[in-house]
Formats: sequence, structure tokens, C-alpha cells
Amino acid sequence: MPGTPGTPGTAPQPAGARWQPAPGLAWQWQLGGGVDQSVDVPVYDVDGFETDASVVAALHAKGRKVICYINAGSWEDFRPDSAAFTKALQGSGNGWKGEKWFDIRKIDQLKPLMAARFDMCRSKGFDAVEPDTIEAYNQNSGFPLTAEDQLRYNRMLASLAHERGMAIGLKNDLDQIPALLADFDFAVNEECAQFNECARLSPFIQAGKAVFHVEYKLGTEKFCAQSKSLGLSSMQKKLELDAWRKPC
Repeated sequence: MPGTPGTPGTAPQPAGARWQPAPGLAWQWQLGGGVDQSVDVPVYDVDGFETDASVVAALHAKGRKVICYINAGSWEDFRPDSAAFTKALQGSGNGWKGEKWFDIRKIDQLKPLMAARFDMCRSKGFDAVEPDTIEAYNQNSGFPLTAEDQLRYNRMLASLAHERGMAIGLKNDLDQIPALLADFDFAVNEECAQFNECARLSPFIQAGKAVFHVEYKLGTEKFCAQSKSLGLSSMQKKLELDAWRKPC
């Protein structure tokens, strides 16, 4: 039925009808505190629940594109929809307070819940989605997840975004880049320089898709030269992801 969460009312939009961020775009990633709208960059990535539609509209008025951050792979006890996720969907803690990995094998249960979150992003006017914690299969999730489980789940997320006219970024999950490159419009990466893995993101750049990258522990002098040579959109951030940034 058109409009039912998790089921497309229309066919997915062709790629040309949604935002396609190109390599080299500067960006701001802020998940903590009121969004500092003064940063002169073309792309903002902000918390989908915490950011009002008025902020998205104000950023659009300045010519910015805006990405909707949501957690798509872990339960968070502080979100307003937390009660919708049954105990059976919740596994081991993921290292962040109040968060537990999802059993991503239960797609039939998770898809409508994720669809509702993506609907929220769309209703607020976001251009794209950044789904976090989408590599549970190689973590201690509390479930016997396989790489195939993760591919199926991540492709489901990509379809939800595309059905709603939004782009979607592949967050980390480096091992599955070759399999998922065609499904995702850009990448978001944390600490590829710290772990000497940035070259693994090159398929996105070669496909004309942006890679939005941050380092927390390394200073810009340690990674910017490589980032520029690879075509990444890189900056140093604090782990709490407040407004502070030091771009390459």
C-alpha cells in the first residue's frame, strides 16, 4: 500500500534525481550541541532527531546540502522511538553508553522502524542519510551475523533512502565497499588514516562519489597530504563531534 512505512509508494528515483556529492566537497559534521550554521562549507552532516526542519531550511537557504545522521545498526535508549525496538532486537553493547547492536537478520521487524526514521529525515527536508553502525557482522554483536546478513541489511537501507529521493552514505564498513559501491552514493569514514586504510576508499572516488572523512587522534599534518592525493574530504574532529573542526 503506497505510503506504508517500509514499502515504496513509487519506484526508486533514478540516481540523477537525487543529490550526488562529488569528491572534494568540504563538509561539517556536528552531532553535539546546537548546529553552528556559520561554517562556510557546502555540506553539513547533523543529527536527524535533534535537528529541526527550520535548521535544515536555514542551511538550504545558504546553499548547503544537509545529511541526516541516524543510528541504523544499534538501539539507543535515549531516542524518542526507543520503545518501538523489542528486547529481541537488542544484542550486546556497542561500546557507547545506552546502545546495543541490532539483530539485523530480523529485517522484517527493523525495516518499518528504519523506514519511519528515514521518513523523518525526508519530512525535515534532508538531502541524504548517514546510517551509523552498519558493520555489526564483524563486531561482538551478540548474534551470529554473517557478511551476507550485513549486505542484505545495508542494501535495504539504501533502498529506503533512494525510494524517498535521498542519497545515502556507506559508513565505514570498508570490507564491503566492493560489494556495496553501486548501492551507496558516498562514503563516510572515521580514522582510515589512523589505521592505514584510506586507499581502500578509492573505489568511491573513482566512481565520482565523495568520501567524507575524519580523524580524531591524528593532527592534520599526519593525514592531509594523503587525503588530498586520494581525493578525500578530510578534517580533524573531536570525538564528541561538536562544532570544532580543522579541515585539510
